[in-house]
Amino acid sequence: MRDQQTRTIFRTSKLEEAEGPGLNPTKTPTMGEIIAARFSRRGFLKGSMAVTAISATVSPIALLSATDAQASSASAFSFPEVTAGVDADHHVAQGYDADVLLRWGDKVLADAPEFDPLNQSEAAQERQFGYNNDFVGFIPLDGADNRGLLVVNHEYTNEHLMFPGIVTVREVEETAEDGTVTKTKEIAVTEADETRVNIEMAAHGGTIIEIRRADGKWQPVPDGAMNRRITAKTPMELTGPAAGHARLQTVADPTGRTVLGTVNNCAGGVTPWGTYIMAEENIHGYFMGGLPEGHPEAANYERLGIPESTYAWGRFHDRFDVSKDPNEANRFGWIVEVDVMDPASTPRKRTALGRFKHEGAESVVAKDGRVIFYLGDDERFDYVYKFVTAGAYNPDDRAANMDLLDDGTLYVARFHDDGRVEWLPLVHGTGPLTAANGFSSQADVLIETRRAADLLEATPMDRPEDIQPNPLTGRAYVMLTNNTKRKEANAANPRVENAFGHIIEIIERDGDFTATEGTWEILVKCGDPSIAEVGATFSTETTVNGWFGMPDNAAVDSDGRLWVSTDGNSMEDTGRADGLWAVDTEGAARGTSRLFYRVPVGGEMCGPCITEDMTTFFVAVQHPGDGGEDWEGHGRPSYYEDLSTRWPDFDDAMPVRPAVVAITRQGGGRIG
Repeated sequence: MRDQQTRTIFRTSKLEEAEGPGLNPTKTPTMGEIIAARFSRRGFLKGSMAVTAISATVSPIALLSATDAQASSASAFSFPEVTAGVDADHHVAQGYDADVLLRWGDKVLADAPEFDPLNQSEAAQERQFGYNNDFVGFIPLDGADNRGLLVVNHEYTNEHLMFPGIVTVREVEETAEDGTVTKTKEIAVTEADETRVNIEMAAHGGTIIEIRRADGKWQPVPDGAMNRRITAKTPMELTGPAAGHARLQTVADPTGRTVLGTVNNCAGGVTPWGTYIMAEENIHGYFMGGLPEGHPEAANYERLGIPESTYAWGRFHDRFDVSKDPNEANRFGWIVEVDVMDPASTPRKRTALGRFKHEGAESVVAKDGRVIFYLGDDERFDYVYKFVTAGAYNPDDRAANMDLLDDGTLYVARFHDDGRVEWLPLVHGTGPLTAANGFSSQADVLIETRRAADLLEATPMDRPEDIQPNPLTGRAYVMLTNNTKRKEANAANPRVENAFGHIIEIIERDGDFTATEGTWEILVKCGDPSIAEVGATFSTETTVNGWFGMPDNAAVDSDGRLWVSTDGNSMEDTGRADGLWAVDTEGAARGTSRLFYRVPVGGEMCGPCITEDMTTFFVAVQHPGDGGEDWEGHGRPSYYEDLSTRWPDFDDAMPVRPAVVAITRQGGGRIG
């Protein structure tokens, strides 16, 4: 664990670490089984550029008909493709600039001190840009294209990259009886202390900061009136059906309505009324201790993997020790809404949208004015959700929209093998969601959303991450990152041990996002199309640089085009770095992908956000350099013998710090 004083590292792949344990105990058919059954009947999906992998010895590309090889001329994208690969820098398509806009430690508030990595403090970090930026959103101010608020999630911290001297490596020699000498590396980790823990807590949460464009370049405005840092200690209000419930009450908060902070904010969203959505994902790692035998929350916490004790916070803050504060964990795993226009406002945890490992919350306004939020539960064998507000969005009255997220219906998806998708309401009293099964109220359904979805026999998925609706087409795109624990073999779809993921396209009935049924297609199955056993289904016009694995976050631009970023498309699994790919979804080019931007070795590509006028792409680069010891050319491994020797070069190269990057076209103009 992270607070362990000394340990020997036995490396597993980053992919295996990222996928999560897979905690769904149900036997509902997995997405892999359903895809297999569907393809076995339909073979080739009309217009989808997908293929049936008939045999592991036959290339999927070879199975595509010649008439489908017209994609390049019909593509919606024209930028020159970046070469896939891996090195210590970042790369963008020719004709574009990629400028670092904000880095960990940069000033968010005007009175923040200059960043000093050797002398960090909680007070300083609370006023500086946080760590591991994930979701990025842009909210224009006064309708301007050149001025707005950048909102950024800070998902988690990498202590071994943040703090000099906490990790050392020593070589240990062992001599066998026959004289053979074996050398191994032993990692010594300095035990966490309260000062370091408080800095970590301050580096979590989110940033709201004004940015402006001048002479074609974006710059932060440290004295912006709305600038704000949100951390793991920021007071927040619990609202909606579960607020005040006994299961959310603690000694510190007997009302069950006030909670300190937010953690592990992965993807997120911006609402049509201009508020900032933070999605709490992997909350389990922040809790330690154990519940007494027979405790009523035991099954609930087991379903979420609580406690995992990744962080040492519970040693210094009792609320993160479930043996001391057993209800605190129920106060995390929610969707958080922040009014960015009022820096004194209290963020609100909106319980109506359910509690699970939220990847994001992207929204779209339906034909009748109601607002739909698509939600992924990012773990192997978990589910796809959507929330439909009861009230309608009022574009002329922002105040009238501020509580829309407290009243509505949460649905979970069941994908049928005949191509139908059914949205099942998670409503108390519906089907098995009754007191007989432990749900005494709607609050119980929302606190234990996963178990409720289990009972409704929703379809277990291969790590549902970002889900992007396309308002121009009535469709939504589900990023399914991977699932190497899937063991079911199928001749029609040999995607057992799914290492590379796929993208599902949901076609809501009549283009109505509030519909409770629709259809689904596979857009692409990811991975290297040249390896038959992988079974990838990009179009034949996708180049050797254009394929990718592990889709994670995504964006749909104003023209309805899909952009996909990756997490885990790393050198050890694919031989290339993570990045941002443009993916055609329409016509003859459907299923064609091309590489637009590439991150440094060890980095994760997050938060693609393209401005409404399509002149700027904001992207986030997480933990650059992590795991770089596997690449000889990097010269900067993630575990340091003496980290302080690297800090003099801290400002010299982009890969050293997590950063938000602004991508613009040279000379101006639209992207793509």
